[in-house]
Amino acid sequence: MKPRGQKPQVEEAHTADDNAAPAADFECTCFACPSQEACKAAQEAAQPAPVEEKLDFSNVEIEPLFQDFVDFETFSKSDFRAVKVLNCEAVPKSKKLLKFTLDDGTGENRTILSGIHAYYEPEQLIGKTCVAITNLPPRPMMGLESCGMMLSALHKENGEERLNLLINGEERLNLLMLDPHIPAGAKLY
Repeated sequence: MKPRGQKPQVEEAHTADDNAAPAADFECTCFACPSQEACKAAQEAAQPAPVEEKLDFSNVEIEPLFQDFVDFETFSKSDFRAVKVLNCEAVPKSKKLLKFTLDDGTGENRTILSGIHAYYEPEQLIGKTCVAITNLPPRPMMGLESCGMMLSALHKENGEERLNLLINGEERLNLLMLDPHIPAGAKLY
């Protein structure tokens, strides 16, 4: 019987690549493992797979697709871009507006105002990668100029038109967010 708290000893080494460097954040639990990779792989394999959250869309109605076609030339006039949120702040004297400072890949910051403050606190959005249409004409709002539009999703739920979903009991706007590996300025087609 081994004393409590002492690591078990293994008589044979694992068959891992002896030249592999041990993982910096991993401590092998056997003394005979020369590379620790086999122990690490075994521990990772033993971890349970993350449980994917099941969303209930049974009460969601999707708006019918447009029957009119848009020719490619008209569509290609819309400039949809991946944008990185550099800063986001509430617009003074407005309950709805957030002011986004965005990296759109041009090397100059872009300002877009969006009426989503009821659904997000500004600090939740800093660092996110979102989608914006960048070639709309500038629009003055609350004394500031908004140069584009952030994109979000619209649907009907229980017969009511909504710009939000109930997630964990909270209303949430569906601001379109992308994988953070997509660079600012990437054109979306």
